[in-house]
Amino acid sequence: MIAPFQDAELVTAAAGPEGELAVVWASQENADALTARTVPHSRTAAPVSVHVATYRPQQATMVSIVGQPRAHSHVQPLPDGGVLLVGARCRWCNGAAEPNAAIYDADGEILREGVLGDGIADVQTTLSGEIWVSYFDEGVYGNFGWGVTGGPAPIGSPGLIRFRSDLDIAWRYPYDGEFGAISDCYALNVAGEEAWAYYYTDFPIVRIRAATIAGWSTEVRGAHALVVADDRVVLVGGYREDRWRLVAGRIQGETFSADRPATLVMPNGRPIPRTATVLGRGSELHVVVGQSWLKLDFEDLAAR
Repeated sequence: MIAPFQDAELVTAAAGPEGELAVVWASQENADALTARTVPHSRTAAPVSVHVATYRPQQATMVSIVGQPRAHSHVQPLPDGGVLLVGARCRWCNGAAEPNAAIYDADGEILREGVLGDGIADVQTTLSGEIWVSYFDEGVYGNFGWGVTGGPAPIGSPGLIRFRSDLDIAWRYPYDGEFGAISDCYALNVAGEEAWAYYYTDFPIVRIRAATIAGWSTEVRGAHALVVADDRVVLVGGYREDRWRLVAGRIQGETFSADRPATLVMPNGRPIPRTATVLGRGSELHVVVGQSWLKLDFEDLAAR
């Protein structure tokens, strides 16, 4: 992919509902402010400007946003050419929460702000503009004022929530569901209007279709992405030396029937860099390495 201006730094990238890639670009100074590990919550020290480009695979749209304060943000495309930015962290302080979600129109004008909670692992939108949000453990159990004496219960305590386009909650994953509560959602894949998830502690694969949950147990631990095609699934990643493991299989009965594991590598056969971003969306896996975007469909993965 081509950067939209000279010396642009890639801040974050995410796959959209139609297989497109949304990328947040900024100057080096602003990119450092947006990704600094010294920023433990959803705000930068001062607002910064960003440019959100959408690629299909060539650049199709550009939304320029002036004075955007959300650090460590997730990005998603929205209907009518708008974009959603969501800060992964959200502090509850002095009786109020920092708004960590913002919707911008195609001209970069803010339309709406909201609070989606702290500890956000992933954000994926649908073609209709609904927003699926998954949470890691701090979002589920609390931090930054959430879940402590005097503070509210964490918004992300269900581990997985569907928000409407107005940023209000439409549906929460049940705490007492058949497949166990979510302690940390390791992988999310929104395909069409349904969502798939894979989560700690028991690592089931679950599918949410029209608020009805189906699930399958697995023996695969630590994957960080999943790709789906009908009754077939590929789980990508694992702990330590299994970081780029591929496990393809079928969901049959109550379990995931896995094939022999394989390893994801670059097209030239070299290892995937540790800095790569790997994203499952529908039946495709997106791999972002530096300013390169690679996309593999389900058959490419299952054949390895």
